[in-house]
Amino acid sequence: MSLPNKSHGRKSISASVTPRDLMGQDERLAHVWTADIITLFPDSFPGVLGQSLTGRALTEGKWALSITDLRLFGDGKHKNVDDTPAGGGAGMVLRADVVGKAIDHVLRLQKTKKPLIFLSPRGQVFNQNMANEWIQGAGVILLAGRFEGVDQRVIDHYGIQEVSLGDFVMSGGEIAAQAMIDACVRLLPGVLGNAASIEQESHQHGLLEHPQYTRPNEWNGRTIPDVLLSGNHQKIDEWRRSESEELTKTRRPDLWSAFKPR
Repeated sequence: MSLPNKSHGRKSISASVTPRDLMGQDERLAHVWTADIITLFPDSFPGVLGQSLTGRALTEGKWALSITDLRLFGDGKHKNVDDTPAGGGAGMVLRADVVGKAIDHVLRLQKTKKPLIFLSPRGQVFNQNMANEWIQGAGVILLAGRFEGVDQRVIDHYGIQEVSLGDFVMSGGEIAAQAMIDACVRLLPGVLGNAASIEQESHQHGLLEHPQYTRPNEWNGRTIPDVLLSGNHQKIDEWRRSESEELTKTRRPDLWSAFKPR
């Protein structure tokens, strides 16, 4: 039985129940950082990831996106993927047998081990450090949750890490997946036009980013701070560092308490 699989950019993967050789698919892209998504809504991708810098990098083969439609692994004539919670309660739960088949299919396609992540509001909150860790490997496998979540036996069996976009609940994991992938892809070599800009961004070194200004020099009676127009790069760096520290102290005391001033 052949299972169609959507992929984007120059990487073309035709998924099947029989493992395929990704090297044979496209020699040029077999080793690029790849995000594998398991979702009930494959048409959600690439979404915003197909735009701007991430979209261009996807087209240029600097990263790859592979989408697996969970519905194709559903049970019976109607491809059922969920059932009522054991013990009663509201909502529906993604079935272990269905999700397990989809995960096994994706794992068979991998040449290198990748983190297996379930996007869940009860998971560890995603942050910049996590993005930096994920890009060190070959990519990441993201299971986008729906309904009341997934049968706990799947999480336990595969040792899946649960990760949350934040302390709120969404209708599914697709938007969270796109946000996390974007945070990772922009860190990959050659994606941003100026790699130095990454070093100055919020969270990259434990601090929030300093305020930014550009032309015109005066707007509605408000002017750009004189130090930024002075041409004295040491003074500019000192001002930016001071502003970053003050913003972090004021807005994110949790980050400030964890930050070790150098």
